[in-house]
Amino acid sequence: MDRKSIIGIVLIFVILVVFSLINQPSKEEVEAARQRRDSIAQVEAQQALELQKMQEQQEMQNAAMEADTAVQNQIMQQKTEELGVFGAASVGTEEFTTLENNQVKITFSNKGGRIYSVELKDYERYDSTQLVLFDGPETLFGLNFFAQNRSITTDNLYFNQVGGAKDVVVSGPKVPKGDEGRTKFNKENPGGTESVTFRLEVAPGKFIEYVYTLAYNSFMVDFDVNMQGMDSYISRNQSYLNFSWAFDVPRQEHYSRFGEDRYTYMTYKFFEDEVDNLDKNKSDEENLSTSVKWIGFKQLFFNSTIIGDEAFPNAQVRQEKYDYEDNQNYLGNFKADIAIPFNGTQSEKVGMQFYFGPNHYQTLKQYGLDMERQIDLGYAIVRPVNRYVIIPVFNWLRRSIDNFGIIILLLTLMIKVVLFPFTYKSYMSQAKMRALKPEVDEINAKFPGQEKAMEKQQATMALYRKAGVNPMGGCLPMVLQMPILFAMFFFFPTSIELRGESFLWANDLSTYDSILSWDFTIPLIGDFMGNHLSLFTILMTITTIISTKLSQSATSSQAMPGMKTMMYIMPVMFFFLLNSYPSGLSYYYFLANLITIGQTYLIRSFVDDEKIRAQLQANKKKPAKKQSNFQKRLEEMAKQRGVQAPKKK
Repeated sequence: MDRKSIIGIVLIFVILVVFSLINQPSKEEVEAARQRRDSIAQVEAQQALELQKMQEQQEMQNAAMEADTAVQNQIMQQKTEELGVFGAASVGTEEFTTLENNQVKITFSNKGGRIYSVELKDYERYDSTQLVLFDGPETLFGLNFFAQNRSITTDNLYFNQVGGAKDVVVSGPKVPKGDEGRTKFNKENPGGTESVTFRLEVAPGKFIEYVYTLAYNSFMVDFDVNMQGMDSYISRNQSYLNFSWAFDVPRQEHYSRFGEDRYTYMTYKFFEDEVDNLDKNKSDEENLSTSVKWIGFKQLFFNSTIIGDEAFPNAQVRQEKYDYEDNQNYLGNFKADIAIPFNGTQSEKVGMQFYFGPNHYQTLKQYGLDMERQIDLGYAIVRPVNRYVIIPVFNWLRRSIDNFGIIILLLTLMIKVVLFPFTYKSYMSQAKMRALKPEVDEINAKFPGQEKAMEKQQATMALYRKAGVNPMGGCLPMVLQMPILFAMFFFFPTSIELRGESFLWANDLSTYDSILSWDFTIPLIGDFMGNHLSLFTILMTITTIISTKLSQSATSSQAMPGMKTMMYIMPVMFFFLLNSYPSGLSYYYFLANLITIGQTYLIRSFVDDEKIRAQLQANKKKPAKKQSNFQKRLEEMAKQRGVQAPKKK
């Protein structure tokens, strides 16, 4: 190597050393580089750790899934052993579907394919919450039968909804007030119809299907049970399948001993026969061994009724009524086990209907099924008065008047005008009896003592016959008014038209109008009176006492002193009884008393007692009239006792 080459190599080496020294990093740069290396190493270690954890978790999940699958397979095997081909449907997730029109909203559950709850859209409970006829998982709704030697209950099985949306709304035209749920309006103004279908399929083409159909502006829900291929599984020795329906009945109204609790009970109609019911006041059950057209779960103002397209062959109904002290949210539990036909064929269909709606007389009557008999209109003697007189007049007034206080006033005036001839005749009879009081007093003095009571009675009757006075003339008109009096007693507590309607200080004419209340129960009278004061009942009592006093002053004062006292005690007794009744009823009685008082003063203004007495004295000079059958019976009774009739003068 020559000298130049050596010098070049040395220079290159020097340059490299100098360049290294010049570009050597500072301590800070060295430390930063070290930290970067450490951070990268840390990140890589963390990523490795997380990857390891993820692998472990995946392995655990796979193991859990395998275990879960094994458990599910084991459960499914157990369900299949327990329920046969229906076992697969026993596992699922509950989902809800709604079907509604302008009147009702029905919620369905795929568990059992059942009606889960029913809401009436135009009504509220006493606490202003939405009115629900029944609701909750405790609702029982489904078929019970034997299949493959196993007991099957469909309300525990999961159905699949066939097509359709989860929220189905039935639309239609606007419905005027008073035409809610009316079939006549619906025929003239048709709206839509929608259906919701649930299917329990156990094999291809073999299923149980529930089809619910709701029309616009209707309280009726069509319910069809379709069975396809079930003859392969259901025991052929079964002529009937059992359909069970049960739910707890929610309280809808203010508590009153004479209110909702009293009118909540189960009703039913035998096929082409009478309507009957379970005990109104206590828990009860009945085995209905003959054909039944419908079974109603009835409350005071609403009912849920199941109706067969054909009559149900038989049924068993049961009600358990709850005491208010034990359960303040529910009135009781109703249950119906209904037989539906099963012919063991490839394809079968059973048609039914549900009515979910108000106890409105005209609405129920329009179906021609006697469902209006669920409304308690009183005993047989007064029921026609309500059906053919009070309800038609009330509805006629309602068409043009919205204020129910005015409607009751006009209804009362109309009734009192119609009854005025009877009232007038009764007053005139009392006036004649009063005119004969001096002669009656003479007879009482002539025949003193209880031992001469029959002779005194005969002499009095002879006097009346000679004067041309009928002692029963004042009673008969009052008797004729009694059916209307009792009809109103039953009409107002069950009239849903009054529900929620206010008048003056009464917030709701279908319940009592409390102006004062307390938290304790008054001994003896608390069970009847409640823990409040009703102002309309107070006014009714006061006017009844005034009317009684006027009536007493218009009579001949022949009644026993005890009877007179009782006439004043009775209004007070009715106060304690009616204090918890609907204010509409007390308001009606108050108005009736006011009008009676006014009629009494009106009649008095043009009735001359002296003229009546003069006429009676003239009648006494005429030949005596023929004895009435009542007088003949009195004389016959006297002869049997050995008493001689007074000689005729």
